[in-house]
Amino acid sequence: MSKEFEIVREFEVDVPPEKVWEAITTGTGGHLWPMDPPEPREGGRGPFGSTVTAWDPPHHYGNRSEDVGFPAQSLNRLDYTIEPRDEGRRAWVRYVHSGIFTDDWNNQYDGASKHTNFYLHTLREYLTHFAPRPVTFVQLEGPEASRSPRALAAVARALGLADDAPAGTKVGAQGPGGRTLDAVLDYRNPYFIGLRTDNALIRFFGRGHWGAPLGISVHDFAPDADARVNETAWQDWLNGVFSRS
Repeated sequence: MSKEFEIVREFEVDVPPEKVWEAITTGTGGHLWPMDPPEPREGGRGPFGSTVTAWDPPHHYGNRSEDVGFPAQSLNRLDYTIEPRDEGRRAWVRYVHSGIFTDDWNNQYDGASKHTNFYLHTLREYLTHFAPRPVTFVQLEGPEASRSPRALAAVARALGLADDAPAGTKVGAQGPGGRTLDAVLDYRNPYFIGLRTDNALIRFFGRGHWGAPLGISVHDFAPDADARVNETAWQDWLNGVFSRS
């Protein structure tokens, strides 16, 4: 049964509004995934065939799509309001994600709501530590065995994270090829893990809670980053985790 949804979040970040605007319109690969920039006018073409519904840089941006790309959703709307704080040195952001879910509404809404928290945290990490550095982005999925609510715990063990290590802890995570990644555990709950190194944001999505395989995204800001090398290394690592599980 089709039903509307709305997810609203507000936050402040220690960067000017112009920096937030750049991140959400032209720098999406640094915190979400790469998208074509929107046509800079109301009514213009937005990412993935959407239509720009608001364009007032650097204060208000929105888009709307009725061709969402998967059957569980028939309408998608995104809206960002950005206001200056502390004479423009900081920014306040109001984010609204709304639309229509057409199937399994409670599960879809729960997944979207929890993903929103993680995505917006990653946006703040990008703005605070990396923007506007160029990014090399890859994303990948685990094997069928990772389609489980217990999959993220298996990943945490493979990374060598202590069960009681909270967000903000400095860790030596065990990455691909036996490399130790000196990182900050910048996000952790039963659904997601975020690692921040000097040159990358590495995100782990425990999507088994919603019936999908575990996912990884790597936002690599190193000047010599290679997408194919990163994808192969992390895919091999992830496959290895679940071949042992």
